[in-house]
Amino acid sequence: MNRRTFIKGAAAALGPIAAGTAYGAQQPNVVLIFADDLGYGDLSSYGSHIKTPHLDAMATEGVQFRQFYSANPVCSPSRASILTGRYGVRCGVPGVLQSKDPGGLAESEVTIAQMLKQVGYKTMCVGKWHLGCPDKYLPTTRGFDEYYGIPYSNDMLPSVLMHNKQVIESPVDLPSLTMRYTDQAVDFIRRSKNSPFFLYLAHAGPHIPLTPSPAFLGKSGLGLYGDVVQELDWSVGKVLAALAENGLDENTLVIFTSDNGPWYQGSPGRLRGRKGETFEGGMRVPFIARYPAQIASGGGSRRPGRRVVDSMATTMDLLPTIAAFTHAPLPGNALDGVDISAVLTGHETEARREVFLYFIGWELQAARLGPYKLHVSRFNAPAYAPYPMIGLHNYPLLRPELYDLESDPEEAFDISLTNPDIVADLLKRVKQMLPTLPIEVQTAWNDTQSLSSKVYPNEPGAYPTPIFP
Repeated sequence: MNRRTFIKGAAAALGPIAAGTAYGAQQPNVVLIFADDLGYGDLSSYGSHIKTPHLDAMATEGVQFRQFYSANPVCSPSRASILTGRYGVRCGVPGVLQSKDPGGLAESEVTIAQMLKQVGYKTMCVGKWHLGCPDKYLPTTRGFDEYYGIPYSNDMLPSVLMHNKQVIESPVDLPSLTMRYTDQAVDFIRRSKNSPFFLYLAHAGPHIPLTPSPAFLGKSGLGLYGDVVQELDWSVGKVLAALAENGLDENTLVIFTSDNGPWYQGSPGRLRGRKGETFEGGMRVPFIARYPAQIASGGGSRRPGRRVVDSMATTMDLLPTIAAFTHAPLPGNALDGVDISAVLTGHETEARREVFLYFIGWELQAARLGPYKLHVSRFNAPAYAPYPMIGLHNYPLLRPELYDLESDPEEAFDISLTNPDIVADLLKRVKQMLPTLPIEVQTAWNDTQSLSSKVYPNEPGAYPTPIFP
């Protein structure tokens, strides 16, 4: 794609996005499986040496995305986004919630579960919640009929396992957790087979501490991390088998992805960066979807027998996509995600979307449209290092950095100086979106840009201060 084609095509993207397409008369079941800190390069279908045969089979029977993104490089905001179709900064969840925090996902937000309850779905959340611990924020008040899991990360204290709103175990026996989550998921499928259902299965692994069950300990030959990933793959196999055993296989949409990139263990593949960073390795994650009644497999040129989609998509796209497949009414809140159902089914090659924004906390650090990604600011150290950094600050870059992610997914070659029109266009789009974002984002943006003259006092090519009034 040359510069003129980009500018012309990008202008069309500002037009209205078509409403979701309805598919079929029968409401599908929906199973959304969310791994924790699983990297882009951690599945064998994405190039890993870790054996993941059940996810490989799921990809072969469905579709695999090459450019799929979490909406945030850390836990809580990414979970807010996948359930609401909106950026975490809009949902009252800009960063990681702690176990004692009084807040959570804003009560004005509508989750996938709440949306599907309107059209008769049974709903269950199994696993990590991490969107608030007070009663009003727990899953059973956010559209889920039932909840079983740890309400935050598995490394946070106090270590508690909950059923609905009751603590049933403390401390939690972590090595048995994946198997117990899987048993709960399978049981829910069996109990709900006579009604459309939504199962949100949010695993604890491979977030640390790495605690595979005895059945998988040492089995991968690739350390504890490989053992945990193989056990997650086993869990996917058990869920798929339960669907088949109960006659639900054909009419169930199963989605597997991750909340962000890997921390200091795990692999981002060839991508730059890790969890807590807005480089690709922090936010590009595996995505596999299977729905035999609607998603055709095969036909891809990259891997015979497997359809690999090159179009960009994000976790925020799942709510409007599920709404299209299930005939559910969209929430009243303006969505940041778009319906990708036609891409999943193969009727279209890509969805129309506005610029995609890369946040960490309130900081807007990068933006992407089409193949082009523009970095505008960066922390002075990894925001999620194994040991928290003292004096962490967000600084403007001397000049925006532009990368063509189609030819340079590693973000190794800055092409901003030879493509000033693309840089200007992306900056213009960010400027247009900024007033629609929370005041905290606008303030953080101006605060960062105001540092330009201080950090680069002798650089005439540095940002004006600030870019946006």
